[in-house]
Amino acid sequence: MDPLGIDGAWRHTPRVHTDPRGAFFEAFRAADLPRRFDLAQVNCSVSAQGVLRGVHFADVPPGQAKYVMCLAGSVMDVVVDLRAGSPTFGRWEAVTLDDESRTAVLIGEGLGHAFMVLSPSATVAYLCSEPYAPAREHGVHPLDPDLSIGWPAGVEPVLSEKDAKAPTLAEALAGGLLPDHRACEEFYADHTTLR
Repeated sequence: MDPLGIDGAWRHTPRVHTDPRGAFFEAFRAADLPRRFDLAQVNCSVSAQGVLRGVHFADVPPGQAKYVMCLAGSVMDVVVDLRAGSPTFGRWEAVTLDDESRTAVLIGEGLGHAFMVLSPSATVAYLCSEPYAPAREHGVHPLDPDLSIGWPAGVEPVLSEKDAKAPTLAEALAGGLLPDHRACEEFYADHTTLR
């Protein structure tokens, strides 16, 4: 696992074994993770080109860590530091996830997650550390100019009604919706022990 420029996020590019039959790779291996990851739920989305999902995050505690991979197609996957008080608050980093490199991203609790589909369609799987809980789930508008996420030019973003109505980063901060960096650090300290 290679750390990204935002603390609490990592990239994993597995070794893909190919032969005339096709390919094989280890998509997820808990022992290789830099932190404990208790699998509670697996989600799968199938989306058309231009679909933009996110920026999503959950209250901490308990938060929701995610291990995200693209099973078919290609997406621009984005991690956003939404932790109020973090040295990298408001910063984002993008990783291309696709069905060739088989790269995956591990996103810690308190970080925001979004992706845009680059291929004609894409299937994305998310392994989640906590089950979906609507009352604890929030979002920040993915096209917020203050975030200035470098979404690909020439691709018309398609948002859900919920994501289109999400607050800006400044509105979410003023409304007390964002995770606190110190609380996230304390939570991480309690959850860094690997099995």
